[in-house]
Amino acid sequence: MSSPQKPRQRPDQVASRPPEAERLYKTESIVLKQVHIGEADRLLTLYTPYLGKLRVVARGVRRPKSKLAGHVEPLVHTRLMIAKGRTLDIVTQAETVTPFVKLRSGLETTARGIYCAELVDAFAPDEAPNPQAFALLVVTLGHLDEGEPDIALRWFELHLLNLMGFRPEFHQCAECGGALPLEAAAFSPEAGGILCPGCRQIAGSAEHASALAMLSLNDIKALRFIQDQQYTEARRLRLAAPLAREIEDVLRLYVRHLLERDLRSTAFVDHLRRVSPA
Repeated sequence: MSSPQKPRQRPDQVASRPPEAERLYKTESIVLKQVHIGEADRLLTLYTPYLGKLRVVARGVRRPKSKLAGHVEPLVHTRLMIAKGRTLDIVTQAETVTPFVKLRSGLETTARGIYCAELVDAFAPDEAPNPQAFALLVVTLGHLDEGEPDIALRWFELHLLNLMGFRPEFHQCAECGGALPLEAAAFSPEAGGILCPGCRQIAGSAEHASALAMLSLNDIKALRFIQDQQYTEARRLRLAAPLAREIEDVLRLYVRHLLERDLRSTAFVDHLRRVSPA
């Protein structure tokens, strides 16, 4: 006897919604930025540990009585419930994990936090999980929230570049791999690191020679130390203002080369530095 045939599925059954568990998902996130859309909604760019960078909608968040308000502000570490949508997923619930209140309470501290967020946004591909980069961002925002000096930003830059696959080379020649003498040297954004005297001479006659940046021996030692150490050790480094600015400038030069543009937040950081009495 032949087995009974299964009833044919109607078209409306084929297109039915998936189970609730498949439509909803939870994630921790840092809100990298927001854009107002419509009368009360926001488009959020999130960085998450296991889903990477996402863009989602927070509906009605700009209304005074919104339950999401305050939990999905930039630089807030939050835990979200998100529903899958046809084009963009939608935040349905939010719970703050770490508000970073001090970080977001002043212009200078906020500018430093926004710089970190913009750096992650610029380098992180969409939906590419990187739990280490997420943890690095959370930890750094925590350091800035505690009032740590700019060494925290240099440490963040170098370690984020490493996690994103753009680790600059400070220990050997970035071009030939040879040993570096204990002396001042040229940093080449094109090569991705310091050049030995021979490669520097060759690069000096090339088209990108104008992009070379000279580093003192102290610059090189400081960059190596910050790159190689955990923050508990790196924070002990005390840099004179000129040396700190030289290190900042060379890393900014490298980031500009990689992204082919300046980050918008750097102009704001520079402006605040000019007007600040400190």
